[in-house]
Amino acid sequence: MSDLLSWFAAQTAGAPATLVARAHEYLVASPATLSPPERLRAAAESALDAAIAGGTERRAAVDLLAADALITLALLQVATTQPARLGDAARQLRHAVGEAR
Repeated sequence: MSDLLSWFAAQTAGAPATLVARAHEYLVASPATLSPPERLRAAAESALDAAIAGGTERRAAVDLLAADALITLALLQVATTQPARLGDAARQLRHAVGEAR
């Protein structure tokens, strides 16, 4: 298991199993060559795309929650490893996710 996946497991311990499983699916499908925050962002974008495509389906709601969790985790990853970059990272993430939609 990669360091990021171990960190993800520790951060999501106690969260609803369905949400953790869905977010994990998106995370493992994201490019492993990216930095941890970028990988979490890429996973969040995929989850958000799925939520938008899913419309009113129940699965879309779980995808939307997974996107929210992954964005939060991306920011937490930056806050704990590069706290001085948090503001810039938040702006970049908002721009990247918003621009793609």
